[in-house]
Amino acid sequence: MSWISPDSLNMLGATAGLPEQLEVSASAALEVPGLPPIEGLSAIAVLGMGGSGVAGEILQAVGKDQLRLPIVLVGDYSLPAFVGPGTLVFAVSFSGETEETLEATETALGRGAKLIAVTSGGRLAELAAQNGAPVFATLGGIPQPRAGVATMAAPLLVAMERLGLLTAITPAIASAVDQLKRRRDSLVDGGGTAPEIARQLDRTIPLLQGSTGIGAVAARRWKTQLNENAKAPAFFATQPEWCHNEICGFGQNGDVTRQVMTIVTLRSDFEHPQVARRFGLVKEFVGEAVASVIEVRAEGSGALAQLFDLIMIGDFVSLHVASHEGIDPGPIPVLVEVKHRLSELRRQAPG
Repeated sequence: MSWISPDSLNMLGATAGLPEQLEVSASAALEVPGLPPIEGLSAIAVLGMGGSGVAGEILQAVGKDQLRLPIVLVGDYSLPAFVGPGTLVFAVSFSGETEETLEATETALGRGAKLIAVTSGGRLAELAAQNGAPVFATLGGIPQPRAGVATMAAPLLVAMERLGLLTAITPAIASAVDQLKRRRDSLVDGGGTAPEIARQLDRTIPLLQGSTGIGAVAARRWKTQLNENAKAPAFFATQPEWCHNEICGFGQNGDVTRQVMTIVTLRSDFEHPQVARRFGLVKEFVGEAVASVIEVRAEGSGALAQLFDLIMIGDFVSLHVASHEGIDPGPIPVLVEVKHRLSELRRQAPG
């Protein structure tokens, strides 16, 4: 399993461990005590940035057909005005030190919101402990937050089931684990569909598309994994919105776009029939204006299984793209430098 070189943080091993990560994290989440009461609950907010924020996206996509409460995703320092005593707030930070999430969490606590923290420790764990809020600990040994997508998502899903706000999460997770193991077995030795997709991309800029819901989450995940693992530009859009605006952007400059852009459509069994028909028209309307249109279809029983299936394929695609270019997928020095500079600027700011 050493086809990636260099791979200083063993991102390949971490990616291949996704099925076990989901399985163990879900099992551990069943035992965490101290969940808050849900009487008077009127809304749910998930606070998180980057790889931590995707946990909220997964909850929102998987739960939307069951939940009778609105979920808002907050990737910012500030909170919507409605967040208060009637809001259940999930604060998700792999490190426990994400400044946007910490500031928003402090605001939520000040307004009397009910808090559940998902973190490895740090200041977020301290805030939760000081306020008597439960902490779902992420698994150790994960080299980067983006490699911990399952250990951050599983606590949210399990907590919602334990609170009676979602049903059938336990069997859905079991199905997802089974599908992830099947997909992993086809990808781990450098085979399967991922290297072929990476080859087809051939240094073009991927334009990911997914249907609103699990497809959109998967498309954004592919984009960010290509950004961080392969250090490559990538962009995403959702259907049916794409057919209301972006499709018009391929009406000219085809001599340029067909050399530098590839559309990748991420498909599942959970698309509205009209959205599925829209996907069928993508190649017809813009196929000649891009290098190619690649379709990737999810497998697995249930929405969560198909979402994680698409996530795993995309993660491996990003590793293949990185390997082909001789890029180490683990380190992200520009993000470290951005955080360092922001910290310096904050210290230098007056007041």
